[in-house]
Amino acid sequence: MYVMKTTGDRQRLRAQLAECRARGQRIAFVPTMGNLHDGHLQLVRRGLELADIVVVSIFVNPLQFGAGEDLDAYPRTLAADKEKLFAEGVKFLYTPDATDIYPEGLERHTQVLVPDLSETLCGSSRPGHFNGVATIVAKLFNIVQPDVAIFGEKDFQQLSIVRKMVADLCLPLDVIGVPTVRDRDGLALSSRNGYLSPTERRIAPLLHETLGSCRDAIACGFDNFLQLESHARMRLLQAGFEPDYFAIRDARTLRQVTEDTEEIAILAAARLGSTRLIDNLRLSLNPASDWGMLATP
Repeated sequence: MYVMKTTGDRQRLRAQLAECRARGQRIAFVPTMGNLHDGHLQLVRRGLELADIVVVSIFVNPLQFGAGEDLDAYPRTLAADKEKLFAEGVKFLYTPDATDIYPEGLERHTQVLVPDLSETLCGSSRPGHFNGVATIVAKLFNIVQPDVAIFGEKDFQQLSIVRKMVADLCLPLDVIGVPTVRDRDGLALSSRNGYLSPTERRIAPLLHETLGSCRDAIACGFDNFLQLESHARMRLLQAGFEPDYFAIRDARTLRQVTEDTEEIAILAAARLGSTRLIDNLRLSLNPASDWGMLATP
């Protein structure tokens, strides 16, 4: 009979996973903050394709929330999350408390800093956010010791930071990105979408639509990126968004596009009411032509 084992005790989890490794089983890991939707479940499904066992963590990480952000209001739906994960065939659910993860408090805990990548885009408007992300992800990797970790490409900057951290620290695992899961109208699924009012929810897909229009223009050869960024921000403002950024960057470095760029990332963050939405689209350079592009979701 299938049983999903749930624990907040890292020593117990480690012991259970050690038994799996002794049997030669490959382990995939999906770290989450809960309030799971189909985007999260798609990560689980990818993990099941790549490994014998999937471990999911649910932990609302206080270290990645800044002053005035929605730590206390962040939706916590553990019972419903458990049902969804059980239905997908997850074998282990790790649900630690903040006191277990940060026993001496946040201020005295060692932090992981990934320079450069963490200091731009969302890192500029949310100082310290990615230190919190890198720290908790590194700690969870050490607890779970997976063969592969699965992340969504909606949080493209986060995925880039995790990949660099793993490479720089020589951590023995593969990091896999999974394409963004969207609603029928194009809005990227997010745990924070529930904050949107009905009117805001009707407006929200314009973020993805604006990214798509920008990608189409670049694919057709328009290369005045500053003008494209400015036009996109104005379009979002006129629709009722408060843009944080709309940026066309090198997808590998998240710096400005250069002649050496192999893939372009178009990234945006904007507030709609009280909800901060992020999204991105990418274009891969087509080596068969001077300026041909291949779209990636």
